[in-house]
Amino acid sequence: MTLFVDMDEVLADTYGAHIALYNREFGESLSLDSCKGSEVWQMVPEDRQASVRKHAYTDGFFLDLAPIRDSKDVLKELAAKYEVYIASAAMEFPNSLREKSEWLDMHFPYIHWKNRILCGDKGILKGDILIDDRSYNLQQFDGRSILFTSPHNVNSNGFERADTWLEVAQKLL
Repeated sequence: MTLFVDMDEVLADTYGAHIALYNREFGESLSLDSCKGSEVWQMVPEDRQASVRKHAYTDGFFLDLAPIRDSKDVLKELAAKYEVYIASAAMEFPNSLREKSEWLDMHFPYIHWKNRILCGDKGILKGDILIDDRSYNLQQFDGRSILFTSPHNVNSNGFERADTWLEVAQKLL
C-alpha cells in the first residue's frame, strides 16, 4: 500500500516556528492556545502580519524546524509496512525545496530521496492513504484521508483525524 505523508505541520513544526519567530521579533508571548482555530498570521496585529507571512521565505526557516513528537519513530515503522512517500507542496517557497530535502536527510534518513515528492499541487497524488493537515489536500485525494491535527485545523470536520503520531500508529500499524 502507498502512504503519502505531508511535511509541514505533520512531520515538521512550522506552526510553532512561526510563533517563536514572531515572539522573538516583537518581544511578545503569543502561544499555541491563543492561536487555535486560525493561522498564526491571523492572530497578530495587522501591521505585523506581513512579517509572519515572510518567515517561510527566509533562508533557514524550513531547515531549522523541529520534528513533530514521535514522528521519527512511527514513520520508521510505517516505512517497514508501507511504500511511504513524503509529499509536500514546496513550490510556493523557492528555498524550501533544498531545505526540506536536507531536513529529511537529517531527521528521516530512511526515506530515500526517490520517495520525496516536492510539488505544487497534491491533486496529482494517487495512492492508498494521505496524512495531511490541510483539508483541501484531503478533499481531492481518492484514497483514505487522515487529517493530522494542527492548531489551525482544530475546527475542521469531515475527515478521519489523528491528533498525534501515536494515534497514527494505532490506526495504521
